[in-house]
Amino acid sequence: MNKPVALTAAQAPQRTKASNYPEPFASRMAGRIKHPLGDLFGLTNFGVNLTRLAPGAVSALRHSHSRQDEFIYVLQGHPTLHTDAGLTPMAPGDCAGFPAGTGNGHRLVNDTADEVVYLEIGDRTDGDQAAYPDDDLMAVREGAQWRFCHKDGSPYA
Repeated sequence: MNKPVALTAAQAPQRTKASNYPEPFASRMAGRIKHPLGDLFGLTNFGVNLTRLAPGAVSALRHSHSRQDEFIYVLQGHPTLHTDAGLTPMAPGDCAGFPAGTGNGHRLVNDTADEVVYLEIGDRTDGDQAAYPDDDLMAVREGAQWRFCHKDGSPYA
C-alpha cells in the first residue's frame, strides 16, 4: 500500500479496534475515537493520534509509562486533565507533557456537553511498562503489542 504524502487529519480512518484494554476496561473507553495519523505515514519510532472524546468520554485509564514520553495538544473543546496533582481545566491551544519514568498517572476527561479533539504523541519504546494507579491493571509493550495483566501478574481471561 502506498503511503500518502499528506492528508487532512480529520478525514484519516479511525482505529478499527476501539481499545486494546481487556474487559472490564475496554468498555470504559466508549465515546473515544482515535485516528492513528503516524501509522498512515509508516512512522515506527513514535505515534501520533487525532483523538475525539464525546461528552462524558475519557482518553484512557489514568496511567503512567516507564519509558514512553507522551504529549497532548488540545485543538477543540474543554477537557479536564486528571493527574497525580489533581484536576486541571484545559482549552484549545493548551498542551501538556508527561516524561517517562515519573509515575505521574494522567488522562483527559470530557465532562462537558461538547466534543473534545486533541493530538496525542508518544514514542514506541519496546519494554515500556504502563502502570494504572486506579485500576487492577498493568501492561508491558512487547514489540508492537501491549500485554495486559492484573497487578499481581496473572493474565486477564
